[in-house]
Amino acid sequence: MQNIRAEVCLTTTALAADIGFFGKRLGMRLERIWPADDPREAVVAGHGLRLRLQAGDAPAGEVRVLADDPVLIARGETALVSPGGIRVGIEPLDPPVVQPPTEHAFVVRRLADGAPWVVGRAGMEYRDLVPGRLGGAMIASHIRIPTGGPVPDMVHFHKVGFQLIFCVRGWVDVVYEDQGGPRRLHAGDCFIQPPEIRHRVLHASDGIEVIEIGVPAEHLTVIDHDLALPTPEVRPDREWAGQRFVHDVGGPGVWQPFRVPGFVARDTGINAATQGVASVQVVRKDQGDVPMTRHDADILFGYVMAGSAILQGDGQPDHPLSQGDAVVIPPGLATRLTGADAGFKLLEVALPGRFATHPV
Repeated sequence: MQNIRAEVCLTTTALAADIGFFGKRLGMRLERIWPADDPREAVVAGHGLRLRLQAGDAPAGEVRVLADDPVLIARGETALVSPGGIRVGIEPLDPPVVQPPTEHAFVVRRLADGAPWVVGRAGMEYRDLVPGRLGGAMIASHIRIPTGGPVPDMVHFHKVGFQLIFCVRGWVDVVYEDQGGPRRLHAGDCFIQPPEIRHRVLHASDGIEVIEIGVPAEHLTVIDHDLALPTPEVRPDREWAGQRFVHDVGGPGVWQPFRVPGFVARDTGINAATQGVASVQVVRKDQGDVPMTRHDADILFGYVMAGSAILQGDGQPDHPLSQGDAVVIPPGLATRLTGADAGFKLLEVALPGRFATHPV
């Protein structure tokens, strides 16, 4: 049998503390963590051992045998070899990225509602912007680092279908595989991180805040202990799963008519770089009336970066929106943003990137 690996699964009620213990005290390496916003599982390795630390009710003392071999995976063989929770099984080392069907919902998430901040990967704080996550189809996180300086990050990548980082406050330095030296992301700028591009967060300003969109909602973060960044080659046209890295700088953007009259938008180039997987635009108020419209995008997410407006929807009460609020508009629902003030600015993320909007 090829590519067989064994690991011991241990239950923990203090995952972050245990990662620190096995890493700092015992010198083991963190290899995988999942999910990033509120980790429930991590893999550490060293001294000839591989441990999977699981938060929750998984049985302690469980032993698994893992394989990448598709023949073994297809068999799905599992055998209990002794009492006391010891198990020998065959399964893939890392499950494939599977995009679940979207459970469409109308979502309004207000900053004033006081959703809790949760400490996630590398000590960053996360606020969930779409609590139901549309059935696992996407995650939208408001991430902050209250105290700036060096970030305790490692070279890593995400097993993900699409991932956006949009800076709304402060700045952050990140280095990416085949993209040269560190890049500074300022407020109004964004990155897309193509699937499995290696990267590392280096430094952040005090009070840095970003919006991160990930598809699907739960995806694996894998630590790459062998690759050093920056890499010697600069390959701006390289593709990962058909997507190119994008560093969009917001300042000099060109504003054009938006898909909805009464607004203008600045395109980030992400639709083209992902070959239509997603589009990302910054939207602001323009002259003219705003009609009710419907769209046919699978996922349409909005985050209010500045100003205020009122979201009206067919059969819905009026929803006043202000800075820090997030919305999801399901396909087919007639809506409009009315009463937007002069400073109103919205981040819009759509999947797929090409979709139709129709007036009602």
